[in-house]
Amino acid sequence: MSQRILPVVLLSHFTAALVALGMPPFFGLILTDAFAMDDPAWVGWFFILPTVCTAVAAPFWGKVADRFGRRWSLIRAQLGLAAAFVLAGLAPNLTTFAAALILQGILGGTFAASSAYLATVTRGQALAQALNWMQGSARSAMLLAPILIGALITRIPAQSLYLWLAILPLLSALQVWTFAPPDQTQAEERARKPQNNSDTVSVRWQRLALLQFGFNFSLVAGFPYFIPWVQSLTGSTTAVAGLLYSLPHAVYLAILASPLRRSQLFQSPSALTAGLALFALSYVIQATTDSMAVILIGRISMGLGMTACFFALNGETARLTRSENAGKSFGALDSIGKWAGVAGGVFAGVATGMSDQAAPLWLGAVVCLLTLTVSGSRNHPPATSNHECLEKEESRCR
Repeated sequence: MSQRILPVVLLSHFTAALVALGMPPFFGLILTDAFAMDDPAWVGWFFILPTVCTAVAAPFWGKVADRFGRRWSLIRAQLGLAAAFVLAGLAPNLTTFAAALILQGILGGTFAASSAYLATVTRGQALAQALNWMQGSARSAMLLAPILIGALITRIPAQSLYLWLAILPLLSALQVWTFAPPDQTQAEERARKPQNNSDTVSVRWQRLALLQFGFNFSLVAGFPYFIPWVQSLTGSTTAVAGLLYSLPHAVYLAILASPLRRSQLFQSPSALTAGLALFALSYVIQATTDSMAVILIGRISMGLGMTACFFALNGETARLTRSENAGKSFGALDSIGKWAGVAGGVFAGVATGMSDQAAPLWLGAVVCLLTLTVSGSRNHPPATSNHECLEKEESRCR
């Protein structure tokens, strides 16, 4: 892969994610100030609306991307986000604002589009590392977006900020158009490469889908009520609670930016099983203490487990992905992740209502342990991608 392509795609995704991930925490402010809606229950529904629409639309856009090109699909997603942000910024009423969020979910999906494009210009371990960096882009946006947008909202009305921020995905689309080379369409790649319809590969994809769902469910389940829970438990300030909330993402970024990312600890075949076990343990640590120091240990452990899981899942995805079906593959995985996130948020709310604010932590731990049973079900050697097979054949021919 050209050394300049990955930074272009990462920057493109990051700038779009700043808005998509940064604005939802301020929906309460937008609904109150712009639309005089004081019912807090509506905030949750508006929060998940784009996610549900992305989950529905992602498989379709993945197939379209394979047919017409993944770079085109990435540009399409950026322009779709820009259009949705403009509509949200101009929305005169709540119905139009909801339509803008639906449009954002249907036309967006920059993470899947970016990943599919990367799968056409790199392969194997290099693709796995590129996917790890894509997660780093998402974690960075989650960390920085609320801070940056919170600062901007002190000067610009929250709804009007959408209009200004719509410039970011437009710039991202221009950046991809200018610096990222076109990829081949599905028909062109199929004509050039033999197909592998192995039943074993199909089973591996099904297993990966289960793992992605379980992990994403567990990840999201522990987020919605963490800040009020830790504040009520320890009496900490909002700033301290926010730092604890962000700590697992910071751990991921620290490992990704250091030589530790190449450590055998994160590259071994048992990394996923160990990561899920540590992830579940971190939830138990947090749920069974009222000590700030122990919660801190739990959050760091959560970051380590999360990193191991992401690295392992990205490695498996890279091994199974064929460039000619990259859009379909990443569209399906993105949809699965989004549905898992929605389910995790909903069940976390139900668990909190039935018990207390620590219940989502226990829920996350249980689902993590159930997912761990799937992680050990690999009884066959790692799949070899078509790319790797072709490379070996070409080497022998030479």
